[in-house]
Amino acid sequence: MNEDNWVDMYSDGACKGNPGIGGWGVLLRFGDHEKELCGGAPETTNNRMELTAVIEGLKSLKRACRVRVHTDSQYVQKGIQEWLGNWKRKNWKTSTGQAVKNRDLWELLDGLVAEHDVEWRWVRGHAGHPENERADALANAGVDKVRKGR
Repeated sequence: MNEDNWVDMYSDGACKGNPGIGGWGVLLRFGDHEKELCGGAPETTNNRMELTAVIEGLKSLKRACRVRVHTDSQYVQKGIQEWLGNWKRKNWKTSTGQAVKNRDLWELLDGLVAEHDVEWRWVRGHAGHPENERADALANAGVDKVRKGR
């Protein structure tokens, strides 16, 4: 497959208060086609919204794809690439023996990632990266939806 067969996903989460009202946003791009998604939750954390953004982006794909996930969340990127295997081997305990936070979302993400060929890319947040800025705007639109009760 060549580069044109990749779906690029730009994801972000937002939280007004932590915990507080949260939002998530995703920009999906495949060739010339783009899709924007957003949503939120009334009482959540930023990390949950970061995870939810990637989960919702992957859930929106209609078939198995090659996906490049661009995230500004080191929690998501390191979690999936570095920590997840150890968490599962240690029965969902951290290196200090504590229960893994957001286990429900990590398990869901793990299952979704297994359905696709996923490459993870970290981008610096709020640094002028156009697609990351769009994902951030979508995450904030998700917050606004929750505030407005939609």
